[in-house]
Amino acid sequence: YGQIKHSIKESESSMMMPTYRGAAFSTADTRYEKYSFEDMADKNLDKKTLGGWAAMLQHYFVSAWVPPANDQNTIFSSLSAGGLANIGFRGAIYDIAPGAEQTLSAQFYVGPKDQEALTAISESLNLVVDYGFLWWLAIPIHWLLMFYQSFVGNWGVAIILITLTVRGLLYPLTKAQYTSMAKMRNLQPKLADMKERFGDDRQKMGQAMMELYKKEKVNPMGGCLPILLQMPIFIALYWVLLESYELRHAPFMLWINDLSVQDPYYVLPLLMGVSMWLMQKMQPMAPTMDPMQVKMMQWMPVIFTVFFLWFPAGLVLYWLVGNLVAITQQKIIYAGLEKKGLK
Repeated sequence: YGQIKHSIKESESSMMMPTYRGAAFSTADTRYEKYSFEDMADKNLDKKTLGGWAAMLQHYFVSAWVPPANDQNTIFSSLSAGGLANIGFRGAIYDIAPGAEQTLSAQFYVGPKDQEALTAISESLNLVVDYGFLWWLAIPIHWLLMFYQSFVGNWGVAIILITLTVRGLLYPLTKAQYTSMAKMRNLQPKLADMKERFGDDRQKMGQAMMELYKKEKVNPMGGCLPILLQMPIFIALYWVLLESYELRHAPFMLWINDLSVQDPYYVLPLLMGVSMWLMQKMQPMAPTMDPMQVKMMQWMPVIFTVFFLWFPAGLVLYWLVGNLVAITQQKIIYAGLEKKGLK
């Protein structure tokens, strides 16, 4: 048998940085499944399988027992006295005749979540690099990040390049979003006039609004759809940067000596907050917007800045560069809209 013991500690994750510390396993029927310390307290694992593996995960690291793929094994877990969580495997029982020899083996890996090294051991072990439900999108983004780094030799510059690439590819959607929002703002006086004329008659108000949208060729959902299409890509990129062990101890420039920990002088988070505030100032508020909603929007840069004070510098750099690109794109798009008479 082989097992891994881990001291039970409180999770280091937060709402904005949901990193996992706990166990995981694989069987012939389940390629990858987490088994937290709380799960172990509720029930011990006892799963018979052909092959499989058992592991303990931390943010950037993994320890894993991988028995032979053709052996019949049992994946087990238990809690020991003194706050130790155990997960491991038990192999088949062998009878060895007097004077005979038999070799029993299993692979043990301990180290960073290196996808290439993990895949070489077991085709499913690389799943411990957990990108969530957007793994299919995160994998090519991670490949592109590695590709850029192989050329520039600096992970910070690679983050900047991949952010520029993603923002550039999504520019048509961004332009469609701001164009739709500008058209909707131009219709606000007419919509306010309709509200005065029809009062509480929602049916007539609704019909009049649809006729206006059709006449002006405006889609009221046009500003939301591009955002919905962009969000999966930005979320996948966020998870790639969060899970990439390569950023650990990776220097960027000047005072940023480790992209996996917070900026020691909080310069990047403060710059990110300023860039977010500029983005907000550049985007005109609709005159009909609720005052409470306006106040909440005004406080968002402050709230995000406070959150980002403790974020890894690599993630803050990604967000800052994304904001700067968005500001540039906004200026270009709004300049084009003003020529068309839209504000």
